[in-house]
Amino acid sequence: MQIVDIQKPYDYTRTIQDIQTLLTYYPYGSLEWIGCSVLGKPIPHILIGNGERKVHINASFHANEWITTNVLLKFVEDYLAALHYDQALNGQEARALFNQITLSAVPIVNPDGVDLVLKGPAVSEPYASFLSKIGRDFPDFQSWKANIRGVDLNNQFPAYWEIEKKRKEPKAPHYRDFPGYESLSEPEAQAMVKLVERHDFDCVIALHTQGEEFYWGYMNEEPKEAEEIASYFERVSGYKAVKTIDSHAGFKDWFILEKKKLGFTLELGKGINPLPLSQISRIYNPTKAILVAAMEYLSI
Repeated sequence: MQIVDIQKPYDYTRTIQDIQTLLTYYPYGSLEWIGCSVLGKPIPHILIGNGERKVHINASFHANEWITTNVLLKFVEDYLAALHYDQALNGQEARALFNQITLSAVPIVNPDGVDLVLKGPAVSEPYASFLSKIGRDFPDFQSWKANIRGVDLNNQFPAYWEIEKKRKEPKAPHYRDFPGYESLSEPEAQAMVKLVERHDFDCVIALHTQGEEFYWGYMNEEPKEAEEIASYFERVSGYKAVKTIDSHAGFKDWFILEKKKLGFTLELGKGINPLPLSQISRIYNPTKAILVAAMEYLSI
């Protein structure tokens, strides 16, 4: 039985429906809500496994990178199906991973933004006027990265946030790159911080697009094993491992700086965001390889 259809975009409603269907059909995980978006949409969090080591994966921090939700939901389905039929997941015994790793997944961090890109500006005031003003240059909202208030959620975290505030060109809410008037001003970013503080993850992986590379360091605060794991990810996926770039205030940056643990930002695929669904197979396989490799490595 196939529940997740990665050939169709996942807006918020469809995401929640398929999560609930997956966890009903494959009763190996649980669903909770970690907070709400600006427009009041509860943000879903899936937990699978009984292990002491914890791996967290998230998708759709950026609205026009909604294809990452498709990828993460497909990975969750593949994992649950492997558990149900007692099969391997990319060569790893799914039951062994389940017993050794707790997998955490937030498939849609920015539900308001994703719905804006996929369905248009069907919102009430005060957001309707704001979107109308910004949308004069972007009538179909396909380039929109921010949340519904025009704040880039992956520029919201207290990891040298002041640098981003100073140098980012938008100084007010915009369709992309505005880091907010202060760090953690947005409920979606606050929810992610609370999730981390509650679960004490050993590793976080944020799915973004595009570039076919991933970032694994930050300010030399990453743990010593990060380079070794990055080399492993590079081998299994074909993606290029990049230690760091000139960027601050991201979720992965904050996690490494705050927790001194493993953090990765994966840039899936190549092209112009939003990437077309015609790339989904090319995107999914290397991503799946990295996600399983992370669970495998931490289960040793």
